[in-house]
Amino acid sequence: MRALVTGGAGFIGSVLVDRLLAEGHEVDVVDDLSTGSLSNLAEARSTGGKGLRIHQLDIRLPEMVELAARRRPEVVFHLAAQSSVPVSVARPLFDADVNVLGTLNVLEGARAAGSDRVVFAASGGTLYGAPDLSKLPIPETMAHRPLSPYGVSKKSAIDYLVAYREMHAVEFTALALANVYGPRQDPHGESGVVAIFAQRLVADEPVVIFGDGEQTRDFVYVDDVVDAFVRASARGGGLVCNVGTGQGTTINEIYRLLAAAAGVETPAEHAPLPASRAGDVRHSSLDSGRAAMQLGWQAWTSLETGLASTLRFFAERSSERGPRPAGE
Repeated sequence: MRALVTGGAGFIGSVLVDRLLAEGHEVDVVDDLSTGSLSNLAEARSTGGKGLRIHQLDIRLPEMVELAARRRPEVVFHLAAQSSVPVSVARPLFDADVNVLGTLNVLEGARAAGSDRVVFAASGGTLYGAPDLSKLPIPETMAHRPLSPYGVSKKSAIDYLVAYREMHAVEFTALALANVYGPRQDPHGESGVVAIFAQRLVADEPVVIFGDGEQTRDFVYVDDVVDAFVRASARGGGLVCNVGTGQGTTINEIYRLLAAAAGVETPAEHAPLPASRAGDVRHSSLDSGRAAMQLGWQAWTSLETGLASTLRFFAERSSERGPRPAGE
């Protein structure tokens, strides 16, 4: 097939691009490189040949629609987003501009191209709000009650997907992702706790856990997530499917496992939760039964295996860069 991947130079998007190219598909990558990086596409650029085209483009621009109409992708994988809850709290208008208006522009492009389907990266960690612990893991039948502007923007995008399906026969599958981790995740900023911990452990730097560390997340490995995207290109039409492991893991446990794999015995430091983390939920895990039934998908990578792979990635990247100059 011919695929278009928005956010294709990002963490998940670049791994998806690698998978699509490996399966022989033609891929157009759209990314403004504000958070993504061409280095994530190094392998794709060296092996993709004529099957890969990269377009540095903001999804909010009219050129997005023009590009889609010209390239006519059969499937649009829409991963480009403002993906930080704290940023959405601090800058809700910006969040809505990228995640709502940007998604509308992508949908207009899919309509103009006559695309068969849009596969959308939704947010399972924010879509359902903060349900009672007795309701975990969360099924797709739970009401969408996001508590952050980021979650609201993702919910709004799903509503537009439903509308375009009814009005314009643009099929969709929305994947409500749990906390995705793995190689290529950005270790900077406030998200991506696994990447942040891994890089600091590799650099022999102290690790800080905000709060008591007993907050839980459903950590799912990036290769497993990409497999769900590929399966959703032909299945799960008109559905929201959770993509997670169904298991909640504390931040303390993530540090313990990573530190053990790195051979570090120093305990993590703890600090008060910053005000910027308003909008975060304390506990989250997703029931992926619908993905199993509709997509034939399940998470197969164990947490220990995934964490070891992530740690190895950061260790190899650190060794490639070499030691830092004295005084740096």
